Amino acid sequence: MVETRMHQVFNYVYLLITLSLVLPVAIASVERAFSVMNIVKGPLRNKMGDQWLSDSLLVYIERDIFACIENEAIMLRFQNMKPRRGQL
Repeated sequence: MVETRMHQVFNYVYLLITLSLVLPVAIASVERAFSVMNIVKGPLRNKMGDQWLSDSLLVYIERDIFACIENEAIMLRFQNMKPRRGQL
């Protein structure tokens, strides 16, 4: 359709074809995210904050990326951070 430039004549048909190709992928990713949320947010952890839940979901969904990071690198990063709380 693009090669023959028919997408310029039939704008809505081209839009519908594009949406029909993208929509199943979007639905699958949303279903995956809700499935992960049911795993991460159990009944015992039902009162966690929004930011903590978001961070936990991100780590669980992208666990293949986080598996490449060594635990020593994470520990060194936290050890080198400055304390943010003031001394009482």
